[in-house]
Amino acid sequence: MKRLDVAPPHDHPVWIGRGLDAPKPHGPVALIFDPKVAPLARLLQEAAQPRIVLEVEGGEASKRLAVFERMLRALARADLPRDAEVWAVGGGTVTDLAGFVAASYLRGVAWRAWPTTTLAVVDAAVGGKTGVNLPEGKNLVGAFYPPRGVYAELEALDTLPGPVFRQGLVEAFKHGILAGDETLLAPWELEPGHPELEAYLARAVAVKIDVVERDFKESGERMKLNLGHTLAHALEAASGHALAHGHAVAWGLLFAALLGRELGGDDLTEPVLRLLAWTRAPAPPAGGWDDFAGFVARDKKNRSSGLRWVVPYAAGDVRVEPVAEAALRAAFSAWREHAAGYPG
Repeated sequence: MKRLDVAPPHDHPVWIGRGLDAPKPHGPVALIFDPKVAPLARLLQEAAQPRIVLEVEGGEASKRLAVFERMLRALARADLPRDAEVWAVGGGTVTDLAGFVAASYLRGVAWRAWPTTTLAVVDAAVGGKTGVNLPEGKNLVGAFYPPRGVYAELEALDTLPGPVFRQGLVEAFKHGILAGDETLLAPWELEPGHPELEAYLARAVAVKIDVVERDFKESGERMKLNLGHTLAHALEAASGHALAHGHAVAWGLLFAALLGRELGGDDLTEPVLRLLAWTRAPAPPAGGWDDFAGFVARDKKNRSSGLRWVVPYAAGDVRVEPVAEAALRAAFSAWREHAAGYPG
């Protein structure tokens, strides 16, 4: 069992391990959970005796304003007071949604996260980003709102299908590129129950915590955590979210690697190609650069002066900068060639 701590002013613990104890809530609890992790949710119900229990299916289809409104109205009908806590149990879409519900209800009540997928453990539940999607793009509505605690119960990962488990580690691989950590760039032997999984996840989470502590609201340094995500979010939207987030990010990392190479950096394409094969990512949606440009233009890193890209020049050397259209198109052309020959 490992404990990592996010420093003030957004201080809270992040626990990773097996058999984690439920904390004592500070007030009435609203439990929001994915029915796929009902056994864990039942244990937390016994511990917290929540005033209200709400089910929400995991997946991007739940990160909608209509579901967000339904959750808020349920909390209001339950007369939850300001000292209430929202407990979110599920994957990244559930923690994103429930965290935003907590940030918005009564202008903000406390919340805690129990991430139950590898993707949620290393990324979505850590760092205080909450929100929902719009038809125009992903995560366009939300708030930076840190939880009171994160509790990564590894027993919940034991039941994950292999592809879901592996695609979640794409974000940990990304952290390896950011930090230049070779350990994180080699998840190939990991599987649920592996003796090194806890240490690997803790190492990946530590990278994210370090970045978040220095730039909580993503004004500069934290943008690097979006490595591979600009194209990834466009691919998700273009596929109607049929392409899972982890697989989309793997494809986005390939584009980022090709862009870094185009701009004179190291060639990181081979490890990313291995990552795509290891995660068994399906082929990305068809289309040329112009087909994705509208989604790319709505990226959260966009400024009035134009879009900035997260470019990996080498493992451990990642920069956020504007990129000329010609370089983007050249990298995309190379990316599309890889995609065309991909066996998935």
